[in-house]
Amino acid sequence: MERGRFITLEGGEGAGKSTQVRRLASSLRGRGLEVVTTREPGGSPGAEEIRTLLVTGDAGRWSPVTETLLHFAARRDHLERTVWPALERGAWVISDRFADSTLAYQGYGLGLDKEVIVRLYANVVGNFYPDLTLILDLPAGAGLARAKARSAADRYEDMDISFHRRLCEGFLDIAAHDPRRCAIIDAAGTEDFVAAEILDLVGRRLPVPGS
Repeated sequence: MERGRFITLEGGEGAGKSTQVRRLASSLRGRGLEVVTTREPGGSPGAEEIRTLLVTGDAGRWSPVTETLLHFAARRDHLERTVWPALERGAWVISDRFADSTLAYQGYGLGLDKEVIVRLYANVVGNFYPDLTLILDLPAGAGLARAKARSAADRYEDMDISFHRRLCEGFLDIAAHDPRRCAIIDAAGTEDFVAAEILDLVGRRLPVPGS
């Protein structure tokens, strides 16, 4: 059986990742694919427990190193229990965030040495990467306004605007350094426009039945 495909959606707070994960999954299912949607941190029972530790409490609850270790612990469980089994049976997996978020948030945003994150990835994840990463780009202020309008703020949304600007710049830098894997999507448009852009890009980058 052919291995499935792993697509990740990344971006700052309020960029619309969760909505676009659902939209893309629905479109791909309509073409006869098995699609698993998931998220990070989270995506498996153990990882969801770690997620609670990461997104609740005061903004300064954890040091950057501790946060990063928690993210990678959750990531390993997520991969072992959700992502890798689904890919092995031929399913397409779409994740709301993956390791680029750790590099952007804890590296660019909180100032942790990026080499620490790179080494952790090599040891915890190994030679496994998304087939395609879609980075939803939205100015930090606009994204925070969207995020805070929809729900109570979590730890990361409570961090100052300069942090959010750094992580948005970080995502663009990540994309610039890995253009074969990453693509930037302008998230300022309507939900329908962004969904159409994503579906078109996925169809051009990956072989999708019915494209």
